[in-house]
Amino acid sequence: MSATVVVTGAGVTAPNGLGVRDYWAATRAGRGGIRRLTRFDPSGYPAKLAGEVTGFTAKEHLPGRLLPQTDHMTRLALVAADWALADAGASPAELPEYGTGVVTASSAGGYEFGERELRNLWSKGGDHVSAYQSFAWFYAVNTGQISIRNGTRGPSGALVSDQAGGLDAVAQARRRVRKGVPLMLSGGVDSSLCSWGWVAHLAQERLSLSEDADRAYLPFDPAAGGHVPGEGGALLVLEEEAAARERGARAYGEIAGYGATFDPRPGSGREPGLRRAVELALEDAELTPSDIGVVFADAAAVPELDRVEADALTAVFGPCGVPVTAPKTMTGRLGAGAGSLDVITALLALRDGVIPPTTNVAPAAEYALDLVTEERPVPSARAALVVARGFGGFNSAMAVRAAG
Repeated sequence: MSATVVVTGAGVTAPNGLGVRDYWAATRAGRGGIRRLTRFDPSGYPAKLAGEVTGFTAKEHLPGRLLPQTDHMTRLALVAADWALADAGASPAELPEYGTGVVTASSAGGYEFGERELRNLWSKGGDHVSAYQSFAWFYAVNTGQISIRNGTRGPSGALVSDQAGGLDAVAQARRRVRKGVPLMLSGGVDSSLCSWGWVAHLAQERLSLSEDADRAYLPFDPAAGGHVPGEGGALLVLEEEAAARERGARAYGEIAGYGATFDPRPGSGREPGLRRAVELALEDAELTPSDIGVVFADAAAVPELDRVEADALTAVFGPCGVPVTAPKTMTGRLGAGAGSLDVITALLALRDGVIPPTTNVAPAAEYALDLVTEERPVPSARAALVVARGFGGFNSAMAVRAAG
């Protein structure tokens, strides 16, 4: 039987809260972090709202020498890693030399760093080689900075599957723990809220153009017209359950099952892959649909994509067969940071026996979903499911169990 892998630490940087405690309190209360962009002037763009991480001052958390070498996203990730390890009571220095690894996900990071370097190139002169080197350096160092800062020399990697990436990274870390790595740091922290990155968001043609923060991101709502991008996410510490117990660590809960699929070619007439990803996750976790107390939805807020997700969930659980929630309506869609943030949110929900709300949404009856719009008690079931989809056809699902 494969080893049980548990989450013993979490570091959260989200638009509605910094740190697990503040984020969870805001999420339970329905306090959102979506507002008009302040990172740059959005007045010339059709979309103007985002979930920005506020109240974060990098120099309060990181040595000054790192600031010129990093962008906002990497700074958020470095601090989230520090918080996760501290929350777990773990120190890589106390583990075997290759006993700690890092697997993270990214989908849109690098835009801010690249834009800054191009501005320097245009304003100060330079050559195209230095610009290309800057891009290459950023992508190589984003995960590496976490490893270097914390002295982790075990297995490492970065996964790129857009919004699904946070779940995919945690699943890969789980595999590594099962193969004998004592501790893995995993998840995703993402950001591309700069003028260059904003154009890339707009190119997907899935952004909400509303300027009303309370009516901009409305998954499963008749007024749904696209999502609001956000930044941030969560990094998690994963360990084998018996080893964590031996060192006296408390666990938020277990990464119980995982499934991933890829959608068929558009126009093929074949069923999208999301339902199968959910079934694979339940099978891996040895759970039945009736064991799941709540589903954390991907929540695209694009009507045809909401329909695909609703059809997948009703196929597995039945019409209104399980409570469904999407707290990301408070943060925006966080790219690769979304999945891991939903994982820790699901574990907190199981721990405290409550389902956090999907804010501002009036669910359409046609989807046949039991969408939770006000906090409610979680059923007696001890497991939850997190669903994520990435642009281009990625589907991932992860089942989590409450701490035993």
